[in-house]
Amino acid sequence: MKKSISYLPSVNQRDLHYLVESILTRVKQTEMIILFGSYARNKYVVYDEKYEFGKIQFYVSDYDILVVTSGISDGVAGKALDNIEVQYYNQAKDPDRQPPVQFINIDMKKLNKELTEGRYFYTQIKQEGVILYDGEKFKLPRRRKLNFEEIKQQAEEYYNEKFKRGNGFLRNTHYNYNDEDYVLASFMLHQACENYFYSIRLVYTQQNSKQHNLTKLLNSVKKYSNEFVKVFPQDTPEEKRLFELIKAAYVNGRYDPDFVVTKEDIDALVPKVELLRDITKRICEEKIREYGEMG
Repeated sequence: MKKSISYLPSVNQRDLHYLVESILTRVKQTEMIILFGSYARNKYVVYDEKYEFGKIQFYVSDYDILVVTSGISDGVAGKALDNIEVQYYNQAKDPDRQPPVQFINIDMKKLNKELTEGRYFYTQIKQEGVILYDGEKFKLPRRRKLNFEEIKQQAEEYYNEKFKRGNGFLRNTHYNYNDEDYVLASFMLHQACENYFYSIRLVYTQQNSKQHNLTKLLNSVKKYSNEFVKVFPQDTPEEKRLFELIKAAYVNGRYDPDFVVTKEDIDALVPKVELLRDITKRICEEKIREYGEMG
């Protein structure tokens, strides 16, 4: 991992130094502090302001910080980090432009286990992260080669989590539909699709990255089944319109008061998402069985 934040502007360096000093003062059992996410990748947004949906919209990238501890409960560490977050915002001169901070706390033993098993979230942090503090008592392990039984176990865990979540969003779609809130229903359908795609990616690769663009998600899983072409064929103007609608629902369904979704749109989209659900269930369960047979 990188060990320098010299590539960041001085104001961001000051923020991060303040946060590190605060953590070390309040959480004495801290072993490592790791910056990850957009600031670690050097793809952050300092401040982006646009006039959209009838009002000013602004966006500022978060500081994503992993705090690794030992010998302290998650609850005690979490409370201390919450207090640091409050102090951090209180000292901000311009709250609208101040980068938000998102802390994640994990015990060192658990982190080592997650990395050894190649768990995608923490593996990605190790790959992209910047070490802000290292107590030098521990070294982060490399991923060991997993046997097929372990791969099967991980695949089942990921599948159960993401597929269940996708089904939950699909159920909420029907609730919003019955409530005649078709815009919110379109957002729920987008989220269902997103989680079904995540299920497939995790079962087949044990890796995933945050992605909301349905075009990119669909393209990333096409190789696992020829049936995906039946879900969103986009072979007619109407099919293209429906796909663009569900794709846009992630943002517009929440923020755009002029975003129009009709009952007929939802009637057309629900069977597509249900087909995606069925394909996801079939190919993921087949792949998990295949891991079991290879073990």
